[in-house]
Amino acid sequence: MKMNSQQFALFQKQLANVIKNSAFYQKKFAGLDPASIRTQEDFETLPFTSKGDLREAYPLGLQGVPDKDIVRIHSSSGTTGTPVVIPYTAKDVDDWGEMFKRCYEFAGVTNEDRVQITPGYGLWTAGIGFQNGCEKLGAMAIPMGPGNTEKQLQMMMDLKSTVLCSTSSYALLLAEEIGKRGIKDKIHLKKGVIGSERWSQKMRDRISTELGIELYDIYGLTEIYGPGIGISCHENCGMHYWDDYIYLEIIDPMTGKNLPDGEIGEIVITTLVKEGAPLIRYRTHDLSRIIPGECACGSKFPRLDIIMGRTDDMMKIKGVNVFPSQIEEILGTFEEISSEYQIRISHLDGKDTMRIYVESTGDVDFADLSRRIAEQVKSRIGFTPIVKVVEVGVLPRSMKKTARVIDERFN
Repeated sequence: MKMNSQQFALFQKQLANVIKNSAFYQKKFAGLDPASIRTQEDFETLPFTSKGDLREAYPLGLQGVPDKDIVRIHSSSGTTGTPVVIPYTAKDVDDWGEMFKRCYEFAGVTNEDRVQITPGYGLWTAGIGFQNGCEKLGAMAIPMGPGNTEKQLQMMMDLKSTVLCSTSSYALLLAEEIGKRGIKDKIHLKKGVIGSERWSQKMRDRISTELGIELYDIYGLTEIYGPGIGISCHENCGMHYWDDYIYLEIIDPMTGKNLPDGEIGEIVITTLVKEGAPLIRYRTHDLSRIIPGECACGSKFPRLDIIMGRTDDMMKIKGVNVFPSQIEEILGTFEEISSEYQIRISHLDGKDTMRIYVESTGDVDFADLSRRIAEQVKSRIGFTPIVKVVEVGVLPRSMKKTARVIDERFN
């Protein structure tokens, strides 16, 4: 999708600003005259910005305005390597709140709702983003943060929360706990705004059914404001993203060339009005596609498909390149298993081995089910995994993100 004239005007202003005020981009774009970038084709010749670039800029090399204009910082939640620090101006915080408010509105949330926020608060952008948008909307924010399921359920019942904001993993954990305790009749939830991790249709259906709520996918990343730069609507056909604040490209992750709408590739984002830490052509590593045409909901905002994985998710097993989404797609065809699974990769006797753990109820033949799943993986992907079926509830649940792929080869 090419920039429209309004987006290009905003970008040209942003480019001139970063070359003037950002030490990071002064170095990256050394010798570049902003006036020379006049067309979409010119724009696509600009170099990409990577996560590695952002780490090298630690701590405040990305800052694009004087200290007096910075009101807060956030940092990526990664647990390894140098962190990425993103400075925000008051306008950035306000813009983020407006985008998040728009997300809530697309989900049908109003100022009469009570919004229980379970993502974490602190350096990362999760909980505070949900709260900022909630307050902009005028709804009641219940800032629980993660964990303490006992307290979560107590407050959910006592305060009659109507909206749940969480990861899909924690939404499932809460749904299972509500079922175990037989308290569904005391729960008043109507909607769930779910983000932070990729989740399967089977998991979505399970959460929606067990909690009796409508679910909405929210998209975002710390480097680009945080969660709230896009959300699905009631048509459940992709996520609308706010193209008055960001410009999205889809590129071939191998060649870096732009792909036409409808083709799957890596999401690249350019901020159009960000002040504290503007980013130009930032490679997210998220895989998706821009959905052509307008949505049946009537919104003019463009749509991004669900996140299908990450370019750095790829595993190589017995010479075959495999993405977790491929395994998930196969598992989704077996009605006998739950939404939960775990993949473990190890190096045994000189060769790589994949073990897939899935859950099922005790009324199926576990050995037969294991064999059929292994045969499907062999048929569709090209290697035979070891499949282990366990009882529902055996695999770990998480109050944050669930680790579905564990690579033990380098431990």
